[in-house]
Amino acid sequence: MDLGASRMSADIVLSCEGLVKRFGGITATDNVSLQLLRGARHALIGPNGAGKTTLINLLTGVLEPTAGRIHLLGEDISGLAPHQRVRRGLVRTFQINQLFDGLTPLQTLAMTVSQHLGMGAAALRPLGHDPRVAERCENLLSQFHLLEVMDQPTQQLAYGKRRLLEMAIALACEPSVLLLDEPVAGVPAGEREELLRTVAALPADVSVLLIEHDMDLVFSFANSMTVMVNGAVLTEGTPAEMAADTRVREVYLGHGGSHG
Repeated sequence: MDLGASRMSADIVLSCEGLVKRFGGITATDNVSLQLLRGARHALIGPNGAGKTTLINLLTGVLEPTAGRIHLLGEDISGLAPHQRVRRGLVRTFQINQLFDGLTPLQTLAMTVSQHLGMGAAALRPLGHDPRVAERCENLLSQFHLLEVMDQPTQQLAYGKRRLLEMAIALACEPSVLLLDEPVAGVPAGEREELLRTVAALPADVSVLLIEHDMDLVFSFANSMTVMVNGAVLTEGTPAEMAADTRVREVYLGHGGSHG
């Protein structure tokens, strides 16, 4: 037995092999394979139309692949529904907020934590009813800089705070793999720094796949990258390798450009 290969396999928390998705005569993902290692900070980049969103929808179960397999923590999850994948530790945030505007951050997190703990309707009880829920909510509100707005209706929150709440909801599900879909998209410049710091401080034991167009965030956050073009993987490697790759500069960073 190859012990090195065995250890490498044990460190792979999420993988896909030969993922293909066709919509009629259009191939949105073309034989895509990817491996996300334990504790990774991995960025998925590429120009518009590269197939990034389709790939994420395949990984999370929103779309069914035409061909290929997906494994999470060694289990084939290719046929599981999205909520079943969440229960197994694969959680996603969305490019566009998916929040309950009428609830406060505290209420939203209490409901999420209660459901994750299997308490069901207990989510409707007062927050202090279960100390596990109260403690977890307090920790999340603090971690994501939401304590000062925890009792405000979500619809009144600044956009950056809404993005932070969305990440807090994802972490409340205790994921082993977190898919961050353009976390700073639409966030005003004045609110970005807090969000960037929070993304950088995500728990080390959570493996993160980041889909992002903001190159400052990508290069400050990622320790590995995959570049997609026209539905296929162009190349992958470290941020330094991607910045130096002429193919990447031509198709994404700008012809002849570079990133400092």
